[in-house]
Amino acid sequence: MKHRQAFRRMWGWPIVLGVLTAVGLVSALFSDGGLGDVLAWFALGLPVVVCVWYGWRRT
Repeated sequence: MKHRQAFRRMWGWPIVLGVLTAVGLVSALFSDGGLGDVLAWFALGLPVVVCVWYGWRRT
């Protein structure tokens, strides 16, 4: 049980951000305006915002 918690603690958010990025890429590929574009912008923009935020905190 402790191994599972350590795995989730280390890899949980990177997996979530990876899945979110994949959803954004697929949505951008197959959507043609409307809600699909909004989903793509959100799903591709959120990982960028998270990376910038963590990068800003380190300096």
